[in-house]
Amino acid sequence: MTTSPVVKAFFDTDSNTISYVVSDPATAKAAIIDSVLDFDYASGTISYDHADDIIAYIKAEALETEWLIETHVHADHLSAAPYLQGKLGGKIGISEKITEIQTIFGKVFNAGTQFERDGSQFDRLFSDGDDYTIGTLHARVIATPGHTPACMAHIIGDAIFVGDTMFMPDGGTARADFPGGDARTLYQSIKKLLALPPETRMFICHDYGPNGRDIKWQTSVAEQRQNNIHVRDGISEDDFVEMREKRDATLNMPRLIMPSIQVNMRAGYFPEAENNGETYIKVPIQGLKS
Repeated sequence: MTTSPVVKAFFDTDSNTISYVVSDPATAKAAIIDSVLDFDYASGTISYDHADDIIAYIKAEALETEWLIETHVHADHLSAAPYLQGKLGGKIGISEKITEIQTIFGKVFNAGTQFERDGSQFDRLFSDGDDYTIGTLHARVIATPGHTPACMAHIIGDAIFVGDTMFMPDGGTARADFPGGDARTLYQSIKKLLALPPETRMFICHDYGPNGRDIKWQTSVAEQRQNNIHVRDGISEDDFVEMREKRDATLNMPRLIMPSIQVNMRAGYFPEAENNGETYIKVPIQGLKS
């Protein structure tokens, strides 16, 4: 019989991100998935309210943190994994394809030779199909490229955490126009998720309350197959690709994409301070004319 983990969600209103604490009821061991560091872009100020809420919950429930999981390199919020690791312990894990992201964006942000592009900032690099444990809970990873090359879903007991690959049924699916993204690959990844048992609980990373409904983050494989507006049963790969590429062409870049990528490709660490002791985020400028 598959164990059912305890799942506690934390919603960040600034980035519409849902972070999770997933715990084993038998051992009180836990994983934190897709944490958020508060960041005021205009002033360059970071704070820890969201992460501190997670810490307070873990301490109140007497949980022991074993893992700090990133489902991918987020482009819309900064990870709080190093802060949480310093307070709670645990290993930071991400897909082994992080090296592709580091190679792409190391060049974009001219990160220099001091920026390692081998994923060594993380404690564990997962390969497709890898297993790990949270107490007595069995966890398995599924590579889900398409939104980014390093996207990965985590099956933990009877639940799956899909990152940005899919949203709630009325929200559809993630964009596929970031560097390394591909709509056809995304469709194929989603079909792997939808082949799981229909009763599998599915937890998503973002919700925007389409049509003014309340924010939600839990659905199921069965509900997605029946109702997802982009990939429900009967929608072909070609139709999905046409829709996704047309839709992506109308989307703006996420507000925090510049700081998010530079921090998250470093496992949540900021670039090294410069010779004046200050730390900076770069913004490449496009369209300059001589």
